[in-house]
Amino acid sequence: MSLRDKNILLIVTGSIAAQKSPALARLLVKEGANVRCIATKAAQEFVSLEELEQASGNPVSHDLWKPGQTEEGAAIEHIDLTRKSDLVLITAASANFMARMVHGYAEDLAEATLLANNSKPVFIAPAMNVEMWNHPATRANVQTLVERGAHFIGPAEGDLACGETGLGRMSEPEDITVALLAHMRLHAILNGYKALVTSGPTYEPLDPVRFLGNRSSGKQGHAIARALSNAGADVTLVTGPVSIPDPAGVKTLHVETAQEMLTAVQANAPYDIAVCAAAVSDWRAKETSAQKIKKSGDAPTLELTENPDILAAISNADNRPALVIGFAAETTSLVDNAKAKIDKKGCDMILANDVSGEKVFGHDETHIHLITRTDAEDWGVLSKTAVAKKLATRIIRTLQPDVCKDVA
Repeated sequence: MSLRDKNILLIVTGSIAAQKSPALARLLVKEGANVRCIATKAAQEFVSLEELEQASGNPVSHDLWKPGQTEEGAAIEHIDLTRKSDLVLITAASANFMARMVHGYAEDLAEATLLANNSKPVFIAPAMNVEMWNHPATRANVQTLVERGAHFIGPAEGDLACGETGLGRMSEPEDITVALLAHMRLHAILNGYKALVTSGPTYEPLDPVRFLGNRSSGKQGHAIARALSNAGADVTLVTGPVSIPDPAGVKTLHVETAQEMLTAVQANAPYDIAVCAAAVSDWRAKETSAQKIKKSGDAPTLELTENPDILAAISNADNRPALVIGFAAETTSLVDNAKAKIDKKGCDMILANDVSGEKVFGHDETHIHLITRTDAEDWGVLSKTAVAKKLATRIIRTLQPDVCKDVA
């Protein structure tokens, strides 16, 4: 896989590292890409429009109010640029620019173009002082952008423009080009595979107001859906009620109850890969009230009935996926309980996590054990994004044993 005939939109922002952007544009063109550039006003303090134009071989866009002519007309340049791109690459990305991305600003051409992009992959090569990179606000913004599907290239560690040394140096043009090439290769690994991911909690109604539910945030399931999509799979995400955005480029179905989740899962079958990360309620009320249950002095008696077992249903279906993976949230005997769950459900792997501590649900890190029928691996404490990438790697190696590279 190469960058030949790929349309790359290179957005250059305001950092001294913007001076590296012409060299990067030349490398991308050498790899066969068609490069269009946007330069922010701040970027032009460090690199000229003429340099970028000569390096890319195309006119450089830079003004939202005086747009360059496009095939469809000047008035919609920010729409035209993103629609005609296969990927967007932001170089010398400053802390300020990333913060504005998070909040959806559209005050210049670069910001408006990014806000008009909901489907093309976005790569960010940051450049800033080490203290700015490590600031909690920047770390939170990076996490938000990753959750929305952005890919970070760097930053690297080394000498910074301010004279200090540390993490914050923009990756070299050669390293950025290699990262893009690696992404293009990896994005094709699971081409042709259809994947299912379930995510989030289920809400089982008691009356029009109350429900039985749990604290699942959906962060882990959504991250897995995004990682499998990044590896080229055609992903269907079936999610219970969550407050996080749908992963870009993933077909997402929203449900509330366990029965609705099972119906959606079965309606979109068959699959090659199934990852059941949803925290499905084990029980629901046998009878639900059409009206809000009023206080009467005595606590009502609640009779429960068992919900459908979605993981078991997938594992034992006639059109069973080649690989079925479940999750086990445990408070005691984590590995033993997870092994028992594999036998009971009929799945191939279980990702088990200890939820006995206070900081589990809704947080960005988790301690995972991968359990198979013959082995148990302690993955340690990882971000949920890292867990998703590690799981995608394991899925690739299971389905295609000759592939031994990590999913980026």
